[in-house]
Amino acid sequence: MTTESVRPETPGAPVLREPPLAGGGVPLLGHGWKLVRDPLAFMSRLRDDGDVVRLRLGPKTVYAVTTPALTGAVALSPDYIIAGPLWESLESLLGKEGVATANGPLHRRQRRTIQPAFKLEAIPAYGPIMTEEAYALVERWRSGQALDVTAESFRVAVRVATRCLMRGSYMDARTERICADLATLFSGMYQRMVVPLGPLYKVPLPANREFNRALADLHLLVDEIVADRRASGQKPDDLLTALLEAKDENGEPIGEQEIHDQVIAIITPGSETIGATIMSLLLVLAEHPELGGKIRDEVKTVVGDRPVAFDDVRKLTYTANVVTETLRLYPAVWILTRRAVTETELGGYRIPRGADLIYSPYAVQRDHRSYGRHEEFDPDRWLPERVKDVPKYAMSPFSVGNRKCPSDHFSMAELTLLTAVVASAYRFEQVSGSDARPRIGITLRPRRLMLRALPR
Repeated sequence: MTTESVRPETPGAPVLREPPLAGGGVPLLGHGWKLVRDPLAFMSRLRDDGDVVRLRLGPKTVYAVTTPALTGAVALSPDYIIAGPLWESLESLLGKEGVATANGPLHRRQRRTIQPAFKLEAIPAYGPIMTEEAYALVERWRSGQALDVTAESFRVAVRVATRCLMRGSYMDARTERICADLATLFSGMYQRMVVPLGPLYKVPLPANREFNRALADLHLLVDEIVADRRASGQKPDDLLTALLEAKDENGEPIGEQEIHDQVIAIITPGSETIGATIMSLLLVLAEHPELGGKIRDEVKTVVGDRPVAFDDVRKLTYTANVVTETLRLYPAVWILTRRAVTETELGGYRIPRGADLIYSPYAVQRDHRSYGRHEEFDPDRWLPERVKDVPKYAMSPFSVGNRKCPSDHFSMAELTLLTAVVASAYRFEQVSGSDARPRIGITLRPRRLMLRALPR
C-alpha cells in the first residue's frame, strides 16, 4: 500500500505523508459496509495497515487512529474537538448544549457545574442508594425464573442514576420507557454514523418512524422530570438542583434548552454505558463461574456475614479487577470520533483541518501488541506488579484529558458494589433463547442475554 507526500502550507515545514487508504472499500458505501457487517473485526485489523489510515464512509473521508499512543495524543490535544460522525449521529438525542457534545468555554462551564456531584468526597453519599438497588436485584431474582438481563441491567442503571443524581422517586413505568427508548435510539444512531445517508433517514419507513417515536418520547420524559422537580419546590443537594440554579458567563440563569440537554446527558450516556457494562459483567460471571466463587470468597473475607456496604468497596480489590478486565474486553464505548480544528501532524501523517478521526477502545484494548494472551479474561493482569506492563493509553475506559468521563469514580464504585453483591448471592447460567453475541450500536453489549440466577 502506498502513501502520497503532501506539500506543507508553510514554506520550510517538513513534507508530511498522506495516511494509507484501508483496503476493502466498495462504491458508494466505501468502508461503511464493513463497519455495518463486522465492525469489531474491521477496526481490530486496521492497525496492520498503519498507525493512521484513511477510511471512506459514504462520501466522507475519515482518519482511523489505531495505536494507544496516538489515541492518547488525540484525546489530549486541543487540536481535536468532540465532533465527527459519532457526535453528529448523537446530536438529535443529546442536543448541542449538553456537556457530552459541547466544546470550548461552554464545555468548561458545564464541567464546573456538574463536577461537584462526582467528586470523590461526594460519592459515599450515594452508597446507600447503590446498596439498596443491588440488594433489590438479589431479592427480585430469588424466583429462579429466566432473567431478561437487558431489562434488568438497564433498569438498575437508570434507577441508580436518577435516584443519586436527581434525588427523585421515579415510577418504574417511567424507567422502563427510558430503557426501551434508549435501546431503539442507540441502535439507529450507529447506522446513521457509519452509513451517513442523511435524507434517506427522513423517509417514513417503519425503522425511521420507530426511531423518531423513541426520540420524541425520551425528550418528553426529560421535560416531565424537570417539571416535576420545579413543581415540588424542593431543592435537594443534587445534580438537578445544580443545573436549575446554574448561571451562564453573564451571571444569568442558563437556558431551558441547556437544562434539558444536560438532563439528557445525565440519564442517557451514563445509563446506557453502565447498563451495557452490567450485562457484560453478568455474561462474564456466567461464562467463567470460577470468578464468582473468588468474588464470594473475597466478600466473605472483607465483610463477613453482614451485607456488603459502600465502605467495603475500596477493599474488594479482586472484584474491582474483574470489573476492570470486563471494561477492557467489553468496553461499552467501543468507538469514538474527533475533528481536527487545524491542520496538524499525527504519527508523521498530515491531518487536514476539518478532518474527522475515528478510533476504537475495543480494538486498542484487545491488541496483542499491548497485552499478552490478549483474548483471555484475566483479572490478575491488573495486579500492581503486572499493570505496569500495560502501555500508556492502552486502557482508558473512561477516556483521558478534559473529555474524561466525570463519573468514572461513581461508575467504578457502582459496578464493583453491584458485582460483589450479586456474585456473592448467585451463580449464573444461560438459558434457552439467550444470544450472547455482541450487539453493535453506538455502545457494545450482548445481543439478548437470558440467564438463570442459581443461589450459592
